[in-house]
Amino acid sequence: MNRSNSTAGFILPGEYRKAVERLFPKGGFSKGLKPEMKAASEYAKVLGISVDFQRLIALGKDSAEMRTFLVHFQNNLDLLIQKTWVEKYDERRKEKLQNEIPSFMTTIKNGDFMEAIEEFSLILVELSYLFFGAQSEKIDFTEYTFRIDAQMGLFWLYGSKLASLKELSEKNEGQDEKVLWAILLLGICYLTNF
Repeated sequence: MNRSNSTAGFILPGEYRKAVERLFPKGGFSKGLKPEMKAASEYAKVLGISVDFQRLIALGKDSAEMRTFLVHFQNNLDLLIQKTWVEKYDERRKEKLQNEIPSFMTTIKNGDFMEAIEEFSLILVELSYLFFGAQSEKIDFTEYTFRIDAQMGLFWLYGSKLASLKELSEKNEGQDEKVLWAILLLGICYLTNF
């Protein structure tokens, strides 16, 4: 999902555009722009996960409740991958993805949220392929998922934008770990409830 995920004829519905552009600015993270906690909360609202997101973001990352939640996330992600039907030639891709989940969980546990976001971005690329096949690699993938369901479209748009956060890392700009955790938690929360 390292494509722009837009087509010439597709316009993001107005009620979502503001939330998307606040979390992932149009021009990228140039000119000192950085994602903010409020933007992550707004995105959670349009994704339909605001109640869970607000409850979870208030927890300590090492709290028992958060550890339990992350176990539920990992189990649900494993189940989503296992239950996805793929052609025989894609079975190895499916197995490879399942093998990447434990190291992703370790990265989260270690608190390296920028690295976890990069790993999650790659996981979502593979997951979108397992769900949607070759359609996930097309330029109009976002439009396609919006036609299925607006919140699903917002989730896959989120997934396509995660790589843009790497700009912050490459510029060695100060990163707010709480905000990076919140951005990561958006996707984790959505997939846990998928």
